[in-house]
Amino acid sequence: MKISYLYKSKESNMSIITFLGTGTSQGVPIIGCKCRVCTSSDPKDKRLRSSVLIEQDGKRILIDAGPDFRQQLLRENIDNLDAILLTHEHKDHTGGLDDVRAINYLKGKALPIYCEERVRESLEREYAYAFCEEKYPGVPEFDIRTIGNSPFNAQGVKVQPIRILHYKLPILGFRIGDISYITDASYISTEELEKTTNSKILVLNTIRREPHISHFSLEQAITTARSASPGICYLTHLSHQIGTHKELEASLPQGIHASYDGLRIEV
Repeated sequence: MKISYLYKSKESNMSIITFLGTGTSQGVPIIGCKCRVCTSSDPKDKRLRSSVLIEQDGKRILIDAGPDFRQQLLRENIDNLDAILLTHEHKDHTGGLDDVRAINYLKGKALPIYCEERVRESLEREYAYAFCEEKYPGVPEFDIRTIGNSPFNAQGVKVQPIRILHYKLPILGFRIGDISYITDASYISTEELEKTTNSKILVLNTIRREPHISHFSLEQAITTARSASPGICYLTHLSHQIGTHKELEASLPQGIHASYDGLRIEV
């Protein structure tokens, strides 16, 4: 396993995960906040809303498209996607979908978006102009593919959903090859966690050190990671309450690391 920041592989047997954003719903810095994390000059403390790009079998699969979607793709020089997977309908995970218009134009067709039925219904309300019969010219084109908790094929890539709870809301994590991605979890059953078995990379959310109603605390994330025993675990969906990247990284046990925007890992 290799960590790289500029590498782009053309090998079909290699998986790459790029952390496009690692922040919580308000991102870091938070508007108006003057805390030492929000005012930090360390680039690793600038956290856009959580999203990752996974490259597998020559395909580019995006997980979640929050409000920073456009900025993230421009920063990483990404001009092509094969599919988007949505974990759930909250705006910090879907708020950037209007910007798939650029991908529609480049590909000349609608972009496949895989999500649960409840999420599809939410998109139809939030982006009603993209679903109406007489569409305004230039609106985004969504090719919605409804999924559940069973394995599915996303443009030639096998995806294993992982059922988790975000407070009382049932949402999904995803496993693609040797990479398992779980965000916004406050609970995961033993049975569902077993779906991550032998993952080389496990991504887990944590929002702060103290308990939280809808996200893992740092202690809960560490306990979950130890139960899963992946090759390496990376923490994401980090708020300013978790501290700086340097502080968090120094406090973590072996095999668990703090992710940061732009981190790219080859598996």
